[in-house]
Amino acid sequence: MKDLDLTPANATCTTCPYCGTGCGVLAAPDGAGGLAIKGDPAHPANLGRLCSKGSALGETVDTDGRLLTPQIANRSASWDEALDLVATRFSDTIAMHGPDSVAFYVSGQLLTEDYYVANKLMKGFIGSANIDTNSRLCMASTVAGHKRAFGTDTVPGTYEDLELADLVVLVGSNLAWCHPVLYQRIAAAKKTRPNMRIVVIDPRRTATTDIADLHLAIAPGTDVALFNRLLAEIHQQGAVDADFVSNHVSGLREALDTASSTDTAETGLPDDQLMHFLNLWVRTEKVVTVFSQGVNQSAQGSDKVNAILNCHLATGRIGQPGMGPFSVTGQPNAMGGREVGGLANMLACHLDIENPDHRALVGGFWSAPAMPERPGLKAVDMFRAVADGRIKALWIMCTNPAVSMPDADAVRDAIAGCDFTVVSDLTATTDTARLADVVLPATGWGEKDGTVTNSDRTISRQRSVLPAPGQARHDWDIIAEIGRRMGWQAAFDYSCPAEIFREYAALSGLAAAQGKDFDISGLADLSNTEYDALRPIRWPVSARNKPADRLFGDGRFFTASGRANMLAVEQAPSVRTPPHRFRLNTGRIRDQWHTMTRTARAPRLNQHYGEPFLEIHPEDALALGLKPAELARVSNQHGHAVLRVLITDRLRPGTVFAPIHWTSETASAGRIGTLVPPRTDPVSGQPDSKSAMVSIAPYAPEWYGFAVSSTPLAPKTDYWANARHSSGWRSELAGLQTPDNWEDFARALFDAPGAQVSSVIDPTRSTTRIALHDNGALIGALYTAPEPVAVARAHISALLRTPGAAALAGRPGQDQPDPGATVCACFNVGVNTIIAAITQQNLLSVDEIGTALQAGSNCGSCRPELAALLNATLGQAAAE
Repeated sequence: MKDLDLTPANATCTTCPYCGTGCGVLAAPDGAGGLAIKGDPAHPANLGRLCSKGSALGETVDTDGRLLTPQIANRSASWDEALDLVATRFSDTIAMHGPDSVAFYVSGQLLTEDYYVANKLMKGFIGSANIDTNSRLCMASTVAGHKRAFGTDTVPGTYEDLELADLVVLVGSNLAWCHPVLYQRIAAAKKTRPNMRIVVIDPRRTATTDIADLHLAIAPGTDVALFNRLLAEIHQQGAVDADFVSNHVSGLREALDTASSTDTAETGLPDDQLMHFLNLWVRTEKVVTVFSQGVNQSAQGSDKVNAILNCHLATGRIGQPGMGPFSVTGQPNAMGGREVGGLANMLACHLDIENPDHRALVGGFWSAPAMPERPGLKAVDMFRAVADGRIKALWIMCTNPAVSMPDADAVRDAIAGCDFTVVSDLTATTDTARLADVVLPATGWGEKDGTVTNSDRTISRQRSVLPAPGQARHDWDIIAEIGRRMGWQAAFDYSCPAEIFREYAALSGLAAAQGKDFDISGLADLSNTEYDALRPIRWPVSARNKPADRLFGDGRFFTASGRANMLAVEQAPSVRTPPHRFRLNTGRIRDQWHTMTRTARAPRLNQHYGEPFLEIHPEDALALGLKPAELARVSNQHGHAVLRVLITDRLRPGTVFAPIHWTSETASAGRIGTLVPPRTDPVSGQPDSKSAMVSIAPYAPEWYGFAVSSTPLAPKTDYWANARHSSGWRSELAGLQTPDNWEDFARALFDAPGAQVSSVIDPTRSTTRIALHDNGALIGALYTAPEPVAVARAHISALLRTPGAAALAGRPGQDQPDPGATVCACFNVGVNTIIAAITQQNLLSVDEIGTALQAGSNCGSCRPELAALLNATLGQAAAE
C-alpha cells in the first residue's frame, strides 16, 4: 500500500512517537516489512501534516538489531528466569537495605499506562518515591513554574491559540526543527493574516527566525531580565488588568518591585529592539508566549518560567482565545508522565507527595501497603546515589541515560558499578543497555497499545499496527508481572491497557474532588471497545463538570487560595566566560531524535547532518585556527568530544552549539552529555544543559577519510561517525597515524579479505581512492586525504551494489548530476538539485521550488534553508 492511498478506513489511526506535538498518523503494513505512513487529517494536533521524522516512521520498524529474547549477563534467557531474577533481586535488596535502595528511571516515550503501573509499583507498593523520568531533563522547570503560579502543572491554552493570536513570541524554541508541525501551523496562520506578528527570542539565529518579524538575539541565560523588564513596562504603560489581578492574582506588588530594579543591560539587546518588543507585547492583547528548552534547561529555569507567567497574569491574558503562556513539551508523552506522577516529587493525577491527605487518598485507592512521605531522588541525584552505592538495584526503561544525562561519563560509570541493573528497551546495544545485568525486550512504536498526552492536553491513542517481534512484551505487562512476582498479585492483575486506563481515570476523579485540575473521570467507564475506538480528546473530561478547552480564563486557579501567584524573581548574576573558554549550547537537529535509536534506522534522516558537529562563530574559528569541515576537540573537566567544525555567524562570538544525538554506537566521541555539568535548577532539579564552559582546540589528524559500505562498518580509527544510507552505510573517518598499507587497511575496514581491489594512490598528494568489488558489485569504497575529503557523497553511496565502475573518480560524470547534500529529507532533494532548478527554471519563491521539486511541501522544516538557497542563488545571479 502506498502512503497516499491511506485513509482511516484502511489504516490504523495512531500517534507519532517523537515530539510533544502529538501528531495523528495513519499507518498500514506496506507489504515489504515496513509501514505506509500518512498524517491523519482528522487529528486536531496536525490536521494531516507530518514532519520529516514522522513521515519516515515506516522506515524505522524493521526488526534488524532488535532484542528478541530476555538477556542475563549477555546470554539469552527465558522470561520466567529473567522475571524471577529481577523480582528476587529487588525484593532482597529492599529487605536488606530498605525501599530507598532501589530506583526506576523511566521515559517520556512510555505510554501513560506503562507510566501509571511503574509509579504504582514504586510509590504504592515498594514504598519509595525513587522513580524519575528523562522528562526531568526537558520539562521539570515548567512543572515547577506552573505549580508555583497556578497550584498545578497546567497548560492553559490550546494549539488553536497559536493561530488566533495577533502576536506569537517564541522563547528558547527552535520550533521549525523541534516542533515542525506547530511551526507550520503558525506559518500558515501568518500567511492568512499577514498582520500577525512573530518574535523569536534566542541567542542563535535558527531556522525558526526565518518567520520572525523580530529576532532578539538575547545574551544566553538572561530571560528573567527581559521578562522582568516587560512586566515593568506593562505597569508603566497602564496595561495591568486591575480587575483580574485584584480578584484573582496575588503577588503583583512584590513582583513589580523586583522587576523594576532589574538591569536589562544584561540581555545585550539594543534599546531600539528592546522597546520594539516591549511595545508589541504590551499593546497587543491577543499574545501567546511559547517557551521550551531554552527556558527550561537552565539553572534558573523555574524563575524564567515564572517571569513569563507573571506577564500574562498581570495583563489577564490567559485562558482566552489567542492568548496565554504556552509550554511546548519535548517528548510524545512527557505530559502523560507528569499526569501520572512520573516525577519523583509528584503523585498521580497532579497530587502532591508531601500532602498527607493526598497520600492517603492515593494509598487508599490503590490499597497500598506503603506510601513514601517525601519526594524521591531527582535524576541527577539519583545517579549520584547509584554511584555512591545508596541505590543498589536500578531499573531503566526506554531511555539512554549513559548518553543523555549530564556528566554522562560519570553516569555511565555509575550504572556499570551498580550492584544490579535492569534495562527494558528495543535493543541490547545502546550505551546504557550494554551496562545492564538484565536486558528485557520491550515493544516499540507500531507494536505498543495505549495513550499519550500532547502539549495542549490532548489524549490520543497509540495503537499497534505490527505484531510484537520475537518475545518482546509491553512495558506495562513487564512491570505488572514483576509486581505480581514481588507478592502483590491482586494490585497488578491487569489483562489489557484499557483496564489500567479505567483505573487511572477513576483516580483522577478523586483528585479533582481534592481541588486538582487533572480530571478524566468522564472516561472511567469506557468499555474495552470504546477505549480501542477512543478519538483524540482534550482534558479535563469530567464526569461531573462541563468540559473546557482553556483553563484560567475565569480566574479560578488551583492554589489553596484559589488565586494565581505572581513571583518576585531576580535575574541570576551573569556567568562570565573565562578567557579561552566558550559557552556550549546544546540541542536537537531537524531530522534526528534523542539518541537516534529509532531515527538512525531511516536512511533519509541521516543525510541532512551525518555526523556530530560544532557550530562556531567565524571570529572564534579564526582565533583558534579552525577551518571549515576540520575537526575540533571540545573538552572540560567532565569529558570531551571530537566534532566536525561548522563555521557560521548564526551564533554569538564566545558561544558554540553542538547537537545531543550521537552515541558511542554512532560516533567515536560524539556524546555531548559528557561535557554538560551536573548543575541543576534548585527548585525543579532540571539540569542546566546550555551553559557548559568548554575549551576548544584543533584536532589534528594525519589523514581524513570517507567510506561507503554495503554492510555495517565498525571502524577502529581515532575518529569515526557512521550513518545508514539507502544503499548501505557511510562513515566519516580520521586518524592520528597513517596506515602502512592502505589496501590492507581497506580490506580490514570492510571485513573483505577476498574482495577485488582497485585503487588510485598518490603518495605525492597523500591521497587514496580504493574500491572493493565482490562478484562484480561495489561493496565498499574508501577515500582519504590530508584534509577533509571532498567527494560527491550521495553519488558514491548510490553506487553500492552496482558495478560502480566510476567509483574511483569520486564524482559523477556530466550525464549523472550530483544531487549534493540533502536539504529536504521528506523527498530526498539535494542542494545541487535545488540550485539547478532555481537557475534553470527561473524559480522565484519557496513555493515555486515546492511545485517543481516537492521540496518544502510536506513538513516545511526545510523551508528556511530553501529560502536561504533561493536568496543566495538569485543574489549571485544578480551580481553576475
